[in-house]
Amino acid sequence: MVDSPRAAGTQTLARGLRALQLVSTASDGLSIQEVAGELDVHRSIASRLLTTLADFHLVARGSDGRYRTGTGLAALAGGIHATLRAAAEPVMHELAAGLGATISLLVVEGSQAVALSVVEPPGASYVLSFKTGSRHPLGRGSAGVALLAAQSPSPGEAANVTEARARGFAATFGEVEPGAYGVAVPITVEGLPAACLNLITYRPEIADQAAPALMTAAERLHGDLA
Repeated sequence: MVDSPRAAGTQTLARGLRALQLVSTASDGLSIQEVAGELDVHRSIASRLLTTLADFHLVARGSDGRYRTGTGLAALAGGIHATLRAAAEPVMHELAAGLGATISLLVVEGSQAVALSVVEPPGASYVLSFKTGSRHPLGRGSAGVALLAAQSPSPGEAANVTEARARGFAATFGEVEPGAYGVAVPITVEGLPAACLNLITYRPEIADQAAPALMTAAERLHGDLA
């Protein structure tokens, strides 16, 4: 039985998207042979997929023959981030007002946690905050731990990441800002980068009761974006 053109086209699209995903998550790119092995296809098929992706500047072939992410992927990422911000910010404003603390939306970028949006509580005379675009290493602070917890378990991962994945939130003290409490909840939606909602405060009583509200908000966002 011969596959229909639609079925063949769907398979090709799925392979192309998987090839893009493989290249974008490889720290030093991938060769054609490596992509072929991961996709379990002939080298010629992998080559055609990568050539098509390169035509759209989603990947680029280096002088060493390895494929790495291209400039076109940045434009796509910007659009995805805009979608994530648009969905998250109304929820973040509600959280900031209800909890009386600064709420931020962070995503993974390489080995760092990057703030896409920061919302301060309205009417507060004093708040702990930071700028959109601020970044810090993954694994540090509640957001860094939550972003690692949003990903699949990995051998040898830190115990606090495993714990955060199991209970649904991460809580830290003084890891990014001295004296500050952080509580963060991962957001995982297929097709979107790993993200988290993060609360920061100097007041322990706010941090202690923030997790349920953050988790409810993350579930709401997941439903809106899925």
